[in-house]
Amino acid sequence: MDMPPKSPAPEEVAGNPDPTSGNALTRKLGRMTANLPSNTIGALWILLAAFLFSIMVTLIKFVGQDLSVFQILVIRQAIMLLIVAPKILPGLPTSLSTPRPGLQLIRIVVAATAMLCGFTAIIELPMADATAISFSKTFFVTIFAIWLLGEKVGVHRWGATIIGFLGVLLMLRPQGDGFIDHYALLAIAGAACAGLVMIVVRVLTRTDAPVTILTYQAFGVGVLMLAPAIMTWQAPTLAEWGLLILIGIVSWAAQMSNIQAFKAGEATAIASLDYTRLLYATIFGALIFGSWPRTETLIGAAVIIAASIYTVRREAKRGRKLVRAADGRGYSN
Repeated sequence: MDMPPKSPAPEEVAGNPDPTSGNALTRKLGRMTANLPSNTIGALWILLAAFLFSIMVTLIKFVGQDLSVFQILVIRQAIMLLIVAPKILPGLPTSLSTPRPGLQLIRIVVAATAMLCGFTAIIELPMADATAISFSKTFFVTIFAIWLLGEKVGVHRWGATIIGFLGVLLMLRPQGDGFIDHYALLAIAGAACAGLVMIVVRVLTRTDAPVTILTYQAFGVGVLMLAPAIMTWQAPTLAEWGLLILIGIVSWAAQMSNIQAFKAGEATAIASLDYTRLLYATIFGALIFGSWPRTETLIGAAVIIAASIYTVRREAKRGRKLVRAADGRGYSN
């Protein structure tokens, strides 16, 4: 079975900096779980990550009822940047040196688009619907890997990809009458952009250090969102400021947990646990917002999840290393 790489993986630089090195919380948890099997440790981390990402999504949806998505994005990026600044600042100006500034710019624009589409879908759709659609990111990674990287894909992987897209189509036609929800399309666009980010990161890591990619993303997305955030700015209440700060902190903690999961356990053993996000999203959506997922959404999600698990298991047997997006977090690039 494939073991997750010990060097920085694409998902570590796909959206947010890896803040885990030397972290006191990580060291403390490491001592507490020292005697557990590595896959058990990885499973615990990914379950925590799924829960935290669901909390993040819930907070974004709640705050997004009154504040613009641009404003949420800018403040979120700023909070996360403050958290990881001690790791970024000592590397300046070396951390900004890149032989591929154009590709860095593409990554920033695509990542910003992924977050903008994903966060908007979170705010406007039932939480479970937005979360389920975000799982389609796996199949966009496959498509872009074939198209842009020239990867060879066999019949089984093609079959799983096609089946996965059938699941997406089920979720895009919730009423069964040909009507397609525009926000569902936006969620698909966010998932597609998140998949493209993974491919761009894969290329960038051939020449650029992870800290370089992280620094450009951290500043770039915030800068892109700043002007529209100012134009749509509404002064947050004290409670909203608290929630916005919490979004940044929870986003960082979720990223940390996800990274630790794939450092500790085998991808094939723990990857499927990430789909517990759909359970959390359903519960939080029902309890807090009174929304339940449509039957078509649940069926489509089941198809996508089954195809994803089949692909991961089969590729592991063939000894291939997969490019895997982190978080169902289509929303945490």
